[in-house]
Amino acid sequence: MNRIKESLILAVGIIVLGLCIKSGINTFANKDRKVTVKGLAEREVNADKVTWSISTKETGNDLPALYERINVQTDKIKAFLKANGISEQEITVNAPTVTDLEAREWGDNQKNFRYIINTTVTVATNKVKEVNQTIYKQGELLKQGVAIDSSYPNYEYASFQQMKPEMMAEAIKNAQKTAEQFAEASDAELGHIQTAGQGQFEIEDRDQNTPYIKKLRVVTTITYSLDD
Repeated sequence: MNRIKESLILAVGIIVLGLCIKSGINTFANKDRKVTVKGLAEREVNADKVTWSISTKETGNDLPALYERINVQTDKIKAFLKANGISEQEITVNAPTVTDLEAREWGDNQKNFRYIINTTVTVATNKVKEVNQTIYKQGELLKQGVAIDSSYPNYEYASFQQMKPEMMAEAIKNAQKTAEQFAEASDAELGHIQTAGQGQFEIEDRDQNTPYIKKLRVVTTITYSLDD
């Protein structure tokens, strides 16, 4: 009777050992079975912040008179902006800068004037629509005798951080969908995530003609195991 029990225990042990060996062999054989996929998420959004710099300058030989003239120019620009919905708190006026052409060590100094005085009025606001409309009205400043040296708006999407979780979830979902298709085509089951890379978020202008429309993009890279 004891011999039968011993034989039975030995047989069960051999079977269990065989199953363990088979499982180990399968695990070893499949340990490198994996698939690496990319998931993409994109959005088009309107900019929600704009910084608009308007520069003007005066030239002449009488420096005090130039300061007065540049201040008049600045006041006209500020009044123009306020008339178009921009508040005082959203306007910054930089201190004037003076260039003395006679102080230069290069050039022939054959100028009809000695001084160039520049100043820049900067608007920083979330009133993107109002700024866009105002940009197209700059001709009104020219009619008032304001010579605009440069006018450059810079648009941003300041709410980007709020979009990141949603876009990451979409990118991961798209990556998983691609991995599932690959696993199905390979007669395998999609396993666990082995590695995952968030990737880099990109914000760029949709095109050069509409810089106030931004294109958000993120690509995530994920590696899944493949199981039989």
